[in-house]
Amino acid sequence: MSQTATPTRSVSRVASRIALPAQDEDVAALRRNIVAKLTYSVGRDPIIASERDWFIATALAVRDHIVERWVPASRDAYLQSRKRVYYLSLEFLLGRLLYDSLNNLSIAEPVIEALAELGVDFASLRGVEPDAALGNGGLGRLAACYLDSMAALAIPAHGYGIRYDNGLFRQVIRNGWQQEYPENWLSFGNPWEFARPDISQSVGFGGSVEPATGPDGTRRAIWHPEETVVAVAYDTPVVGWRGKHVNTLRLWSARAPDPLALEAFNRGDHVGALAASARANAISQILYPSDETPAGQELRLRQEYFFSSASLQNLLYRHVRQYGHVRNLAEQCAIQLNDTHPTIAVPEMMRLLIDVHGLGWDEAWNITTNTFCYTNHTLLPEALESWPVPLMERLLPRHMQIIYQINGIHLDTMVASGRPDMPALDEVSLIDEHAGRRVRMGALAFLGSHRVNGVSALHTELMRTTVFAPFNRLFPDRIVNVTNGISFRRWLFDANPGLTQELAEAVGPEVFDDPTALEKLASLAEDTGLHQRLMEIRRNNKMRLGQVVADRLNITLNPDALFDVHIKRIHEYKRQLLNILETIALYNAMRAQPTRDWVPRVKIFAGKAAASYHRAKLIIKLINDVARVVNDDPALRNRLKVVFLPDYNVSLAETIIPAADLSEQISTAGMEASGTGNMKLALNGALTIGTLDGANIEIRDRVGSRNMFLFGLTAAEVEERRSGGTRPHDVIAANATLREVLDAIGSGVFSPDDPGRFTPLIDDLHQNDRFFVTADFASYAAAQRDVAELWRNRSAWWRASVLNTAHVGWFSSDRSVREYATEIWNVPLRE
Repeated sequence: MSQTATPTRSVSRVASRIALPAQDEDVAALRRNIVAKLTYSVGRDPIIASERDWFIATALAVRDHIVERWVPASRDAYLQSRKRVYYLSLEFLLGRLLYDSLNNLSIAEPVIEALAELGVDFASLRGVEPDAALGNGGLGRLAACYLDSMAALAIPAHGYGIRYDNGLFRQVIRNGWQQEYPENWLSFGNPWEFARPDISQSVGFGGSVEPATGPDGTRRAIWHPEETVVAVAYDTPVVGWRGKHVNTLRLWSARAPDPLALEAFNRGDHVGALAASARANAISQILYPSDETPAGQELRLRQEYFFSSASLQNLLYRHVRQYGHVRNLAEQCAIQLNDTHPTIAVPEMMRLLIDVHGLGWDEAWNITTNTFCYTNHTLLPEALESWPVPLMERLLPRHMQIIYQINGIHLDTMVASGRPDMPALDEVSLIDEHAGRRVRMGALAFLGSHRVNGVSALHTELMRTTVFAPFNRLFPDRIVNVTNGISFRRWLFDANPGLTQELAEAVGPEVFDDPTALEKLASLAEDTGLHQRLMEIRRNNKMRLGQVVADRLNITLNPDALFDVHIKRIHEYKRQLLNILETIALYNAMRAQPTRDWVPRVKIFAGKAAASYHRAKLIIKLINDVARVVNDDPALRNRLKVVFLPDYNVSLAETIIPAADLSEQISTAGMEASGTGNMKLALNGALTIGTLDGANIEIRDRVGSRNMFLFGLTAAEVEERRSGGTRPHDVIAANATLREVLDAIGSGVFSPDDPGRFTPLIDDLHQNDRFFVTADFASYAAAQRDVAELWRNRSAWWRASVLNTAHVGWFSSDRSVREYATEIWNVPLRE
């Protein structure tokens, strides 16, 4: 099969397998609708319309098709009193929506044909759409995949989050350093969303709490906020597979109740008159503002409470409008907390049920705990979040009262039980008294939820035995596992149409509706004809990625080289540092043995470091400094290239992943909760080099260790070494290759303008190395030699690639959401 088709032709072929046959009248109707949108909604003459104008017109026409399904789906859920799921997440990394929506609606082929008749190239149009800057990494992308799967499974659901005006940040690399700029993705508007100025919620901050007595004589509290911010709703419909169901993503934008203090303005204080508006608007400006300052910490807490409060007020309003009261909330609603960020929703729900809806404490707590569920995504203490008690008391005084009461009842109940196996009170208190008084948000989420889940088998077991061990002793049945999953529609059908077409021909069209149908591919693992076709597909994907690299970095890549890919958030535990150290070792070996038959290799890095994470930003600088030296060295004869692609996002991932040969999943064992990049890359046929961490273990269980490159310490061995002392200096002294690499970095080989630039990295590896880079270096280097050896045996490599794709059907987000629905949310599934 030839794979030299243009992207549009390749997309169209896949679309034709997914969609019903396009009728001439369908194409004509779509063409007329697109032109109408261009004329009457965009206000452009087709003769002078730009690609952006055509994109907006096409998106609006497609949105009409979604709305035709959205309204009946919402009405059906209401009339049948179906249980709803509310998914609260600080991130939703949606990516581009045009092609995804076309595929899910099964109208990609007629739309592409209609545009072609109008002289518009779909591939170019697709590239005009900006990525929605609503997330950072795996957490936000997982939320987007789960929204997709909830719609595909016809589960009535709302996603709730923040409509960030400027996203996380736009990453620019200047002289090898990461620089951050606003990600102005909304500059030209967002054709997928519906502004809902009529749907708003008031969110309070600060002030005082007044004790009061209710009509029935019970003690009540009246909160008098000092400041009020208005949350305004923006709705994006999320269409499921085959267009069978549509759900809603509701994002909140922050506004001041009065955008202008007119009296101050008229006094001449023109800047001061806008102060309240600027303070409110800051809440929805950017994702994860730096928390290095007290003001930054306060803004993060304000963000979390802002969207949690607005979402709960909104869903309670919807519930009361339908049922007339809140007492059956747990039977009709499930609220999923996606990590600890929305945990403040637990005391906020108590406040709303008690102070607004008049329930007693016990009934309110029963409803709250039976409604909330909590997904933990990390074992890192800093990611579990804790807030200084003084900040909480000042910013959310009523909530601190509720937290104190939750904590008091919890500790009193524990003491009264008299159980001999009770943990110490300070281990399970919601207030950490050890390093300044702080509210433990992870513990609050645990207590306030009836189910707490990890996201891989290893991660869930570590939750039970480490960070939540004391709580697990108190509530041994509360922690469950739901291993993460990915949307095959996004990460196979949309991202890799060439491979999708080949799979449909190899195993049948059922692959579009049933990911487990991929298992049939295993019987073809030895088929050399299939290998050849897959190699052609991969090579074309590499050429497409190579064009992106050439355009952005002016670096030419060899599409026949091994593409070794490490794409994820830059963090020390994800160990991009380990990768670049081994890359330097390979560089040194190539220079020392220039006549050896080296496997040509391209090392591809991409990812953002948090703006205040200086060590991670230094690692980015090291990667770029190494890339500059390696790529300019004529002695290598282009057998090694190192590239760092800036501004990593979903669309860039959709270009990199189909081109990958090797998937770097090399986190310190026990520190990666699950990972989903490992699943996306394996689905597309990349072989994994990785530690026994997160979902790597479950991928190994299904794919087989012979079809991966596993290395390094296990989680148990990491803990054992951490307890006994790491002794990295001894490890370095015993490994001449590693010593040579560190000496080269430390002496300024890669930073002649500043020889001491990377001293903090080198010193940490010698003295501390809490992420066990030195301990795993030798094992990682040996695994990389195994990679090169297998690459030379092309039939063996492609056999392993086929088996990776064949055996990862279980990692579909549809499977994950089914498990949430049946084991956590108690939501009936429609057949």
